[in-house]
Amino acid sequence: MKEFTRLHEPFSDTSRQVDAAMMGIFVFIGTEIMLFGGLFLAIAWLRLEHPQEVVAASKQMHWLLAGGNTAALLTSSAAVALAVEKAKAGLRRMTMTCLAIAALLGLAFLGLKVLEYSWEYGEGLLPVAGSGSRLADPTDRMFMGVYLIATSLHAVHLSIGIMLQIGLVAGLAIRRLELPQRALIVMVIGIYWHFVDVVWIFLYPLLYLAR
Repeated sequence: MKEFTRLHEPFSDTSRQVDAAMMGIFVFIGTEIMLFGGLFLAIAWLRLEHPQEVVAASKQMHWLLAGGNTAALLTSSAAVALAVEKAKAGLRRMTMTCLAIAALLGLAFLGLKVLEYSWEYGEGLLPVAGSGSRLADPTDRMFMGVYLIATSLHAVHLSIGIMLQIGLVAGLAIRRLELPQRALIVMVIGIYWHFVDVVWIFLYPLLYLAR
């Protein structure tokens, strides 16, 4: 373990330090799973109680655009996984390149999501002021309400991930982060990024592909 982490107090050896860092990020992700889990349960309950209405609402979604976003996030996860391996090997430039690619793909996701929201707003599908004209049925309004909450919450988490990636690139560029001694930081942020991607992998079929 000592090859990709620098020992800090109060730890006496690097393996315990790595274990503590891993436990911290997994505890954090556990709390996030409970947050998004409630939204997943709400979507599942709607599907069970109102299957026809949910399918009809889902068919109004821009599933092809969301599919492109899914591909972008999957590719970004591959870039982050490669960045972790390059960081462990001490390859600073390759690590920076992979992290920058992941951040750019994350920004592309957000750009497409804003475009999708603008389309849905104009089509009267969002339960917000100035829109919602096509949500006469209460189930439709509830479904789109859960959709808006879940996707916007995911976008906030993704934005945090992008800022972390940009911070890593900046730290590596000015040599504030030494590799492979500080590769553990890349690993921890990578785990967070993968979690955010996995959340979308669940949201995409639940919201867009209900048939």
